[in-house]
Amino acid sequence: MRVAIGADHAGYFMKAYLVPYLQKRGHEVIDLGVHTDAVSADYPDAAKAVGQAILDGRAERGILICGSGIGACIAANKMKGIYASIAHDTYSAAQGVEHDNMNVLCLGGRIVGTTTAETLVDAFLGARFAGEERFVRRFDKVRDIEQGDNA
Repeated sequence: MRVAIGADHAGYFMKAYLVPYLQKRGHEVIDLGVHTDAVSADYPDAAKAVGQAILDGRAERGILICGSGIGACIAANKMKGIYASIAHDTYSAAQGVEHDNMNVLCLGGRIVGTTTAETLVDAFLGARFAGEERFVRRFDKVRDIEQGDNA
């Protein structure tokens, strides 16, 4: 799978760890930075880069890492067509894709360790949208909200 990955300075070390991990698992990784933790970087920039890679078709899924995962998640979800969530357990990492069509996994580089991150990423990338009528109906309602139909 083609996976875009990006981080701010607080997520740099986790991103640096996950890039070769994903490559060893056979994924094509698009590393959108940052490439150091020595310079402060803003999580919205990482979110925009990863989201745009998905929207442009350069990546099928994305992984965003900031200190807590929260800021990156909020920023990513402002982009139409991006469905991001934090996951700290494998059930949520997979179920977010299977039921909710999540396309970006957000991780807290200061929250989860590398072993946990590996299992979360594997669950996320191994999951597929179930496509059952109830999940499609719910996802369509989410897209209606996204398009401004808040009624």
